[in-house]
Amino acid sequence: MANHERTVVLIKPDALQRALVGEIIKRFEQKGLKIVALKLMRLGDAILNEHYGHHKEKPFFPKLKAFMMQAPVVAMILEGIDAITVVRSIAGKTSGREADMGTIRGDFSMSTQANIVHSSDSKETAEAEIKRFFKEEDILDYTHGNYNFVYGEEERG
Repeated sequence: MANHERTVVLIKPDALQRALVGEIIKRFEQKGLKIVALKLMRLGDAILNEHYGHHKEKPFFPKLKAFMMQAPVVAMILEGIDAITVVRSIAGKTSGREADMGTIRGDFSMSTQANIVHSSDSKETAEAEIKRFFKEEDILDYTHGNYNFVYGEEERG
């Protein structure tokens, strides 16, 4: 049976301000990932302290929070086989200057902080982030019309 996963993507304030939201969503959709939740939201202190808690003691933490609060983010849950790895591959390396061309960051970012998107880095992180950014009723389960054409028969299970 294939490894169906859900993962979180945050389209960051820099992407929103640069009018890249549609292009970013398009790339995930064209790959064959299914959007099961999508919303525009402002992130406040509490959620950012939780989300970036591992950076709390670092000198750049206040600037990171300010950056993430300067405009709304687009939060979404994507679903698919090996979705976590696939999304991170599409996003590219954290630093836009180091990310490969063809990735979201490689094509649209010159920064480590203003790097367009956040994506969950593991199954555990994805589960925590889904709960952090979404209520259960925000997540929709449906059959996508392209499913039989995105995956081979043996993968669909």
